Amino acid sequence: MAEAFKFKLLQSTPYYAQANGQAESSNKLSETLWAYRTSKREATGMTPYALTYGHDAILPMEIVVQSLRIAHQHNLVGENYSQAMLLELEGLDASRIDTLNKLQTGKQAVSKAYNKRVKNKSFEEGEIVWKAVLPLGTHVAGYGKWSPTWEDPFIINQILGMGAYRLQDRDGEIHAAPINGKWLKKFYPTMWDSLLFRVILITMGPSPWQIVHHKAKKLKG
Repeated sequence: MAEAFKFKLLQSTPYYAQANGQAESSNKLSETLWAYRTSKREATGMTPYALTYGHDAILPMEIVVQSLRIAHQHNLVGENYSQAMLLELEGLDASRIDTLNKLQTGKQAVSKAYNKRVKNKSFEEGEIVWKAVLPLGTHVAGYGKWSPTWEDPFIINQILGMGAYRLQDRDGEIHAAPINGKWLKKFYPTMWDSLLFRVILITMGPSPWQIVHHKAKKLKG
C-alpha cells in the first residue's frame, strides 16, 4: 500500500490495548472507588458506604484477623441478625441528618475564613478608578508578559448596588454593561498626572473629565 501511494514507511506499530496506560488505569478504577467508599471522610466522620447502607463494609482483613464485629456476628442467629440490621436502618436517617449538619457547618467555616480575606470595596459617584483588563491574563499585542493589568482610568457614573457600578470614560461615554467593584481600584494621580491636568486646563480649558477629577480631588482633600 505504501509503495502504491509512494509513501516512505518508517515504522508501523500495531495497537495493543494491554500496553496502553489508559487500559491499566481503567482496571484500577474499581479498586480506587472501593477505597474511597469504605474510607471515613474527615468532614463527616463516616464512610459513604455507611451513609448508604447503615453500617461499614466488612473488609477482607477483618475476616482474616476475626475482628470484634465479625466474632459478634457469628454468635447471632438469623432472626437476631435481621433485627440488628433493622435497628441500624432505623438510625440511618438520624446519621444522615447529622452528617448534613456537619457538612453545612464546615462550609460555613470555610466561607467565614474566606470572607475575612476579602476586602470590601466601595466607591462614590464621580470618583476616578482604574479598571482591571478583562479577561484576566489578556496580553496586548507587542507587550507580551509586560502587558498592563489596569486600564484608563474611568469615572463612577452610577452606583447600582450589590457591589456593581456603571462607568463613564474620559470622553463622557457611559458604559452600558455594569461591572463588579472587585475589578476596580481607586485612582491616585501622580505628580506627573497633576502637572498634565494643569497644562490641559491652561491651554484648552476644563473638559468634563477635568471637572470631575477636580471635584473628586476636593472631596478627598
